[in-house]
Amino acid sequence: MEETTFKSGFVAVVGRPNVGKSTLINHIIRQKVSIVSDKAQTTRNRILCIHTDDACQIIFLDTPGIHKPKHKLGQFMDDAAYQSLRDIDAVLFLISGNEKKGPGDLFVLDKLKDVKVPVFLIINKVDVMTKEEILHKITEYSTLYPFAQVIPVSALTGDNVDAVLEELQKLLPEGPKYFPDDMITDQPERLLVAEIVREKCIRNTRDEVPHAIAAYVEEMKPRGKDTVYIRLTVYVERESQKRIVIGKNGAVLKTIGAQARQEIENLLGSKVFLDIWVKVKADWRNKAGALNEFGYTKE
Repeated sequence: MEETTFKSGFVAVVGRPNVGKSTLINHIIRQKVSIVSDKAQTTRNRILCIHTDDACQIIFLDTPGIHKPKHKLGQFMDDAAYQSLRDIDAVLFLISGNEKKGPGDLFVLDKLKDVKVPVFLIINKVDVMTKEEILHKITEYSTLYPFAQVIPVSALTGDNVDAVLEELQKLLPEGPKYFPDDMITDQPERLLVAEIVREKCIRNTRDEVPHAIAAYVEEMKPRGKDTVYIRLTVYVERESQKRIVIGKNGAVLKTIGAQARQEIENLLGSKVFLDIWVKVKADWRNKAGALNEFGYTKE
């Protein structure tokens, strides 16, 4: 009987902002690790996510969307994305299949020219596309880059996502398990908690606020036998943004807290007392000290 070998490797997931990278990763991992929003550039750190089965372990690097930076936070996000293209075994380049090819997609493709590993084109959102539209998109992009594979998927419904795993497993080298079977991310709980709160802020505030929001866990400790006390600060850049996050009579912040608490309790497996404060830190996205404090630091 032929003995099967275990495979493992690292795969970067790249694309312009808001094409579904985090949704795809969350579906593969079968648990929410990266925050998902209809606002672009919600992922800010390079998040390591781990898929393990009997045959292989695939470590996905869910990167911030590659874009032209407008401030120091933007530069950090781009640096995190480019760092993910080093020392990897494959790249998944995601596009929104139901949107026209734009400068952002071409910008990312240009950055992939020097990559020496197989690049897969993942055409996302095929659940809202016709077969003719899918074929047109395949032809359109295949003339721009020598992709190793082209795989149409729906990250939202999971349609054909298993094909991505199957093709990656074929090309990955024989290797060890880098992480335990039950480990799905390298992110500490404090960061995951902060990201959950930031996501709820993004979902519950108007367009002018999301990119100015940072969330930071100041304190996280047991309280009693079965409760975790979490004191967290949401930072914005202007007083007007603070008023929006809090809302009239605190209504928006109460909604944010209720939504976040439920998800954090599922994450931690215990009751949570969530104490959220909102503070102004002017122009924090352009201040190195603030970026470092909030965890946006280069490796």
